[in-house]
Amino acid sequence: MPRISPIDRNYFKDERERGSNFNVIGTAVQRSDALGHVTGRTQFFEDRTFPDLAYVKIHRSVHHHALLDDVDCSEALRVPGVLRVITHRDIPSNWYTVLRLIGIEPNDEPVLAEDRVLYRGEPIVAVVADSEAAAIEGVSRVKVSYTELPAVFDVEQAMSADAPVIKQAGTNYFVYEGHHARRLRFGDVEKGFAEADRIFEWRYSSSPIEHAPTETTGCVVVPQSGGRLLIHSNTQAAFFTLDNTALILDRPFTDLQVKGGTVGGGFGGKVDVMVEPLACVAAMLTNRPVKFVYTREEEMQVSSPRAAERIYIKDGVMNDGRILARKIMLYVDAGAYSRHSPYGTTKACAHLPGPYTIPNVYADCHCVYTNRTPSSAMRGFGVTIADFAIESQMDRIARALDIDPLQFRLRNAYRDGDMKAHRKIASGTALIEVIQRAAALAGHELPAEYLAMSSSTPRGAGA
Repeated sequence: MPRISPIDRNYFKDERERGSNFNVIGTAVQRSDALGHVTGRTQFFEDRTFPDLAYVKIHRSVHHHALLDDVDCSEALRVPGVLRVITHRDIPSNWYTVLRLIGIEPNDEPVLAEDRVLYRGEPIVAVVADSEAAAIEGVSRVKVSYTELPAVFDVEQAMSADAPVIKQAGTNYFVYEGHHARRLRFGDVEKGFAEADRIFEWRYSSSPIEHAPTETTGCVVVPQSGGRLLIHSNTQAAFFTLDNTALILDRPFTDLQVKGGTVGGGFGGKVDVMVEPLACVAAMLTNRPVKFVYTREEEMQVSSPRAAERIYIKDGVMNDGRILARKIMLYVDAGAYSRHSPYGTTKACAHLPGPYTIPNVYADCHCVYTNRTPSSAMRGFGVTIADFAIESQMDRIARALDIDPLQFRLRNAYRDGDMKAHRKIASGTALIEVIQRAAALAGHELPAEYLAMSSSTPRGAGA
């Protein structure tokens, strides 16, 4: 357990004496699952064994962008122990997008590639075999002929007029209500820039980040009497998995049962319904239990990472530290397919301009398609990298103006009752109090007028 400082101990003691509900903070609380983990009794999906278990392995694209001229599976079928080779023709409803369950369209990703591939590692053929070794050998015998196509890897290049269009929808970006980006407009940003004493503009960027869970993505599907399928999965989203798999199989939701359990690390990376549909198809075609688990190499290459992002922030600021205008251009690299990225980009836009009340805000948040591995959810996705950029911007401006960085934030911190840029009234903000408390814990002195500030005090009172 982390050590609690004397300041924290006194704070928690004071809170308890005042009758608050703080009865966990500051105390050592054992995790409910700790004993199972350290004794080896925790059961993961791979701990379940079934007779006649078959295995699925995937033949994947070796190109980032290419046409599939020919897919020859004849040699794979001759491997002893290979039961079936699955192509896109065996998938009842081959095209999907995970977020169609909440109205995100269009379906833009095939379960197995049809006439082309859009990223290196995209699944083309699934081999089902009696043993893992036979499935691996079968995959190695699949022969694919390609015509390589131009690939695009940079988000701004993908948005340019001369970029190769990689998406069947005709644009290399997700279309939000007819627009090229999720847009945010509040006040008059150009007027704000004209009135500002100083203008600051910087670029921030991140690379894709792999979740690297200890347990790789996988499932075991077991046919049941009456034709139902029981799915043992390490998914983070059991109902997403059930519903999307049923739609891909073109079967009623009631035909499937998903049993989750302990997830050996996920962090958002196990929400994309990538293994269950193919394992279900394999189980249906062979009438045998089927196991489909990523190797570590597959987990690193083709499981969804956190999206790479590029962010341009332009701020108009007064010499006293008041931010009058903020303009943000955000590019989220969705990779080849949508998955959760259109939603994550919307989250990013709604979060702008951070926890600060700025009278003039302009943002274009682009969800961009490239020939990279599709990205998806990861711990606060859509907000995490935006916060890194925003707070880096705040520190750089504070240094340029020779203003204490905490005081600079306090001057612009949103308060209860402030109108946020996406036209929602701020409530329960508490940013001012958090900064004050952080300053006290760090021994960072704040002038009296900043200590007197409160999130519940109307703007204009105090500093």
